[in-house]
Amino acid sequence: MKVIIDRFEGELAVCEKEDGSFMDISKESLPNGAKAGDVLVIKENDLSIDKQGTKERRERINKLMEDIWE
Repeated sequence: MKVIIDRFEGELAVCEKEDGSFMDISKESLPNGAKAGDVLVIKENDLSIDKQGTKERRERINKLMEDIWE
């Protein structure tokens, strides 16, 4: 399963799942360096940052922002 870190609230990372619902993950369970906007891959109890997925998502968002402000 993949989720996107939406924001941090206290000791929790609020993450959006692929179906649009949200789940909380404790900050201490996150991979080092994880930040809002990162795509995480959850396999069993292992969390990792999907660096390529995060990069593609950021590029899509930047493109959308450029299109809006042109």
